Amino acid sequence: MTAIPANTRPLSGPPPRLETPPGATDCHMHLYLPGYAAQPGGPAIAELATIADYRQVQQRLGLERVVVTQSNAYQRDNGALIEALTQLGTASARGVAAVAPGTPGKRLREWHEKGVRGARIMNLPCGAVTHAEMPEVERLIRPLGWHLMVQFNGRHLDDYVEGLQRLEVDYIIDHIGKFMPPVPADDRRVDEILRLLDRGNAWFKICGGYETSVTGGPCYEDVEAIARRVIAHAPERVIWGSNWPHVGVPREGYPDDAEQLDVLLEWTSADDRQRILVDNPAVLYGF
Repeated sequence: MTAIPANTRPLSGPPPRLETPPGATDCHMHLYLPGYAAQPGGPAIAELATIADYRQVQQRLGLERVVVTQSNAYQRDNGALIEALTQLGTASARGVAAVAPGTPGKRLREWHEKGVRGARIMNLPCGAVTHAEMPEVERLIRPLGWHLMVQFNGRHLDDYVEGLQRLEVDYIIDHIGKFMPPVPADDRRVDEILRLLDRGNAWFKICGGYETSVTGGPCYEDVEAIARRVIAHAPERVIWGSNWPHVGVPREGYPDDAEQLDVLLEWTSADDRQRILVDNPAVLYGF
């Protein structure tokens, strides 16, 4: 097997302009650890992204807590995720796993002890567990009080909304709805997201705007319009994630990590930043 190179991304740099409050949480990032291979059906691992690497990013951004999200590269093999959570510890880390239908309850309880609090549903290429399996996954995780992290192209929301309405557990609408390309803020599908939030068990994640924006950084005006509307409507249901190490775009398109945090200075008020970075994650993840 060809060795996977170490991370060569820049891990340091000027700090963000945003001064994070105590308990600030990164609710979406990935790790690629030595000794864990990509699985069939997922993308290749171009380079490692270790806990030591992320600690540098975390320190630069002023973040204290983290949610490790299962990478598509590992598909339904959660070994690297559980190893990462074991090293990080439950005082400051949580995880979101790929839960296959039929996963034994004993295994889920073991993962819970390590800090797993969610299951990933990915309705895009290379997704390990999709919307079709979501009802069975919900049945498995409901006794543990976990949530679902659901990602899809927001332009296709009509294909998923009925399934989301049937969910009893909490769930996250990931990546700013991931409209590809972005729609106007007054689009009917953004209206529908607000209605889902009003039902009381949906959350909305500010994360990865660079993956879908046509206007581009550092402000991402097209994505910003959607985010601002959602934040204004339900700031108590919004969380934020860095999406580090940004493997969803070509290397030349990797954003600056401080820039990903600083969008909150433009998109939110100070009170809402406290909710988004600290209070809401504490509720959802039990910090």
